[in-house]
Amino acid sequence: MTAINELSEIVIAESIGIPREFGPGLFESVYESVLAGRLRKRGLKVERQVQVRAVFDGETFDPAFKIDILVEDRLVLEIKAVEQLSRAHAKQVLTYLRLLKQPIGLLLNFSGETMKDGIRRVANDYHAE
Repeated sequence: MTAINELSEIVIAESIGIPREFGPGLFESVYESVLAGRLRKRGLKVERQVQVRAVFDGETFDPAFKIDILVEDRLVLEIKAVEQLSRAHAKQVLTYLRLLKQPIGLLLNFSGETMKDGIRRVANDYHAE
């Protein structure tokens, strides 16, 4: 099994290359599709638009939300194409991580000034592997 930090490094490396080729201004779905394809070419298990249920006050909501990309059943990726990331975006990823009981997620904004500035690592009670 690939360590979560190694998975993160692969995703970040692939993410940085995408805006260099396509530039900013496309829909999130385009960046999501291209990134998923590149990760699959690297031999990783990739699922898009993963539906997740939530239980609240004894009631099940199915689906409660969708994860943009789930890599190797462990790394949550939230894709954005906005001028600037907000705190709400990071909170969204943290909520996904908590509900899925996963340690790490990446928030990736493909429409920022640079891709490097558009990468946020979000941790949920993470302990190094």
